[in-house]
Amino acid sequence: MFLPLVNLLVIIPVILFSLVFTFNQQPTYQVLKKPEKIENKGIYLTAYTAGAKTRRAELVDLIKSTELNSIVIDLKDYSGKVFFDTSNPLAEEIDAEEIRIPDLASWLKELKKQEIYPIARIVVFQDPYLAEKQPDIALKAKGGGIWRDYKGLAWVDPTQKQVWKYNLDLAKEAIKLGFAEVNFDYIRFPSDGNIKQIVYANLDNATFEGKAKVMAEFYQYVKKTLVFYPALTSADLFGMVLWRSDGLNIGQRLEDAVGNFDYICPMVYPSHYPAGFEDFNNPAEHPYEIIYRSLIKAKDKLGSSQTKIRPWLQAFDLGAVYTPEMIKTQIQANNDSGGYGWLLWNASNRYTSGGLELTN
Repeated sequence: MFLPLVNLLVIIPVILFSLVFTFNQQPTYQVLKKPEKIENKGIYLTAYTAGAKTRRAELVDLIKSTELNSIVIDLKDYSGKVFFDTSNPLAEEIDAEEIRIPDLASWLKELKKQEIYPIARIVVFQDPYLAEKQPDIALKAKGGGIWRDYKGLAWVDPTQKQVWKYNLDLAKEAIKLGFAEVNFDYIRFPSDGNIKQIVYANLDNATFEGKAKVMAEFYQYVKKTLVFYPALTSADLFGMVLWRSDGLNIGQRLEDAVGNFDYICPMVYPSHYPAGFEDFNNPAEHPYEIIYRSLIKAKDKLGSSQTKIRPWLQAFDLGAVYTPEMIKTQIQANNDSGGYGWLLWNASNRYTSGGLELTN
């Protein structure tokens, strides 16, 4: 049916006006852009430290006066507690919140103004709190009940997709708060305890290959879930994955993580290598050699990937006293072997300018 000419004369101008008006309006959506990769030089903070204004101010001053430019903040640690105000239904159901950083959102804005790069750390599969509260998704023992490691801690089952979603939903909230990056730790199967007694929900044959396949699928899930979010991602892996490709019986292989994260952060603490490694009776006393030899092994596995290697360095005394010179030596080894930035780990958050370049 054809419209009368008079109706067309009325409708056409209206359509044209609408098109012109629409084209001249600002988009009703916001284009989300991921941060640029930088050579992060950072320190790790517990939620307690991050929530203590005087203490954290001292560490921010340290960052501003040295080459440091980044800060890693616990949002969920090995306890399974969540340290920020979350709207996550499961976290609320099990009462996992323990808000230790009440002003987190406003502090993140301050960090941004000071050009300090914030990284949210989330511990994934070592989550005794969730395991105790939701035993249906905890690792089970062959003899019945929840499996526990040598410390008596329960773990959630890495093969349970509900656990994956829970942690990635927390990651999404961290990004909305203003974190530039989410760092995933304990993305592995347990290693300490009678692991032969573990029953997995979705893994009939807990071989090296089977565990590595599960972790590879989790890495891919992280990439797929956060690909359109305005933040980068990083994965903490054992330093030995740079030397071995058998999964270490915990499912971690460097080649599986490459391409699924922006940064891979191997924990190349010299004190964590066994006596006799690379013919060193005490590897902790040879930080340059251990770190340099470890990191150069990553080059072939990185290939043409955009993933960067950014190691955790030792800033604590174990195996040897880690003096400022030892810190400086580790950084030099990282730089010489092609590491793209680095992060310092001290569980008590005791850091000084020793071994760091001063900026003012």
